[in-house]
Order: sequence, then C-alpha cells, then structure tokens
Amino acid sequence: MAPEVKLYTSKREREMIDYSADLFAILKTTEKLERAYVRDAISAKDYESSCTKLLAQFRTLCTTLKGQVPDVAQFAREHNMECPAALNRLVSSGMPATIEHGKVSSGTSSGSGSSEVNVASTVQYYIGAMDALKLDMTATDEVYPLLSDIMQSLHKVSKLPPEFSGKVKLKHWLSLLHSMPASQRLTEEEVRQLLFDLESSYNDFISQLGM
Repeated sequence: MAPEVKLYTSKREREMIDYSADLFAILKTTEKLERAYVRDAISAKDYESSCTKLLAQFRTLCTTLKGQVPDVAQFAREHNMECPAALNRLVSSGMPATIEHGKVSSGTSSGSGSSEVNVASTVQYYIGAMDALKLDMTATDEVYPLLSDIMQSLHKVSKLPPEFSGKVKLKHWLSLLHSMPASQRLTEEEVRQLLFDLESSYNDFISQLGM
C-alpha cells in the first residue's frame, strides 16, 4: 500500500488549501456564468446579481490569499484552467458586463412610476456615498459597494444618455478600487478627488433630468 500523502501539516496550511479550492470554484463558476450570459441563457438581471456576488467573494478571497496567490492568472495556469472570460471579468474588469457596457437589466420597467423610483434611488445612493466618505469610510471594501450601487442605479434611469459623464467617472473609480486590496484606504487626495467627482456627477445627473 502506498504511503498516505498529507496535503497539509498545520491548521493554517489546511485553511489555505480550502481557500484555494474556493478560488478555483469561483473561477469555474464565473466562467460558466459569462458563457451563459453571452449565449443569452440567463437574463441580464440574474446575471448582474450573480456576477456582483462572485466579484465580492473574489475580492475577499484575494485579500486572504494575497501571500499565497499573488497572480490569479498564474494560479489558473498551474491548475490547467481554461477560464479566459472569468479572468477578464474578475481580474481585469471588476464589474458585471451589464455595468461595464451599460446594458439595462431586463427586469427594469420603463414606466413613469418605475422611472421616478429609480431616480429617487440614485439620488439616495449618491448622497449616501458622499456622506460615507465625509464620515471617513474610505477603505476599499467600504467604498466599492457604494459606487457600485450608484452605477447600477444609473443604468436603470432610461432618460440618461449612454455615455453620461457620471458613468464614465464611476467606471474609472470602480476599476481603480478593484485593483486595490480590500483593506487599503484611499489617501486624503483620492478622497477629495472622489468627492469632487461624485458631486459634479450628481449635479450633472440632476441637470440631465431637469430637476
């Protein structure tokens, strides 16, 4: 009988193996999700919800595995994974395709009542994000969800042009935050610039809607 091969010798090593398995699963799941979306096998609304959850899980895992897995693409190669769509979404983009390319999820109604609700929600998200920054909530994992909420809400407001300046600015910040560790805080200069961009974006939003 062949001797038993132990994959770990300590609790810490076992945890790292478990986390690596979780990363493997997230990459596989995201690849399948991206393919389903491209093939129109899943609605934009369901895709966006699932992708947002996977992105949050991925960011948390990357922080945990920072010392063990500094390069996710290399991790995929070492485990013989063919997941180009997942690597693009999780590593390069950092946001669902519906947000990146400005497609409104199919669950969004174009009725006037729904439009008013979407506008009110967007205003609330803008104000909430600016208030949070002023209260010194500046860690990446605190700021990213706030900006993501604004972006998703903006895409539900049908009156805005596709290249609305606020969306462009938010894409920039979301991409920047995606590349940063979850616990890293924005510098004072970055917070000041983000607040300026949010305020100008908010004013443009109000102006576009004639409010």
